[in-house]
Amino acid sequence: MQIDMSHRIEAGMTVYPGDPSVSVEPHATHARDGCRVRVAQLGSHTGTHIDAPAHVMAEGRTLDTYSLDRFTFDAVRVDCTDMADREPITAADVPDEAADMVVFWTGWDSYWGTDRYLEHPYLTAGGAAACAERGYAVGVDTLSPDPTSTDSTAEGESSGLQAHRALLGADNLIIENLCNLERTPERFELRAYPVALGGDGAPVRAVGVVK
Repeated sequence: MQIDMSHRIEAGMTVYPGDPSVSVEPHATHARDGCRVRVAQLGSHTGTHIDAPAHVMAEGRTLDTYSLDRFTFDAVRVDCTDMADREPITAADVPDEAADMVVFWTGWDSYWGTDRYLEHPYLTAGGAAACAERGYAVGVDTLSPDPTSTDSTAEGESSGLQAHRALLGADNLIIENLCNLERTPERFELRAYPVALGGDGAPVRAVGVVK
């Protein structure tokens, strides 16, 4: 069974604060041109996407330096659906299993397109360090593994993209804005091939494979 775990790319969709907004507009039409073509404008971290080390490190690796097999992951899902807004995911929540990736299932994809989507649970620096030490790439069904700055930001929250830096600094990739994790078992295969942009990140078509 294959499960689509990607948000559709469309005009006006949720983006990380300060990132480019998304537009998708007609360029050619059947009535006028005999074919249909659309022009899309979006950032490299739009929708369901993968982060490379170059995202946060000036000399970090770019996506085009990875072989295709690095984008298929033996994933273990961690149930974080009981967590509240802006609740931290700590090292105690990180499993210790033989896997390529840990996916934190918060259920936050149900808030996609709303202001609350920005108030997601987040991975602490210690939690990210534990993932990096165990060699895990990280997947989240939230805007970021780090807290997103809003008017609700509380004193003591992680800052400075600490989770990103701990993971990407250890060459462990990050996939953000996953969805439909409720349809996967605790162990599944995640395939997330990036659009061939190279660079710091790219949208993916994330697919969960349950055998």
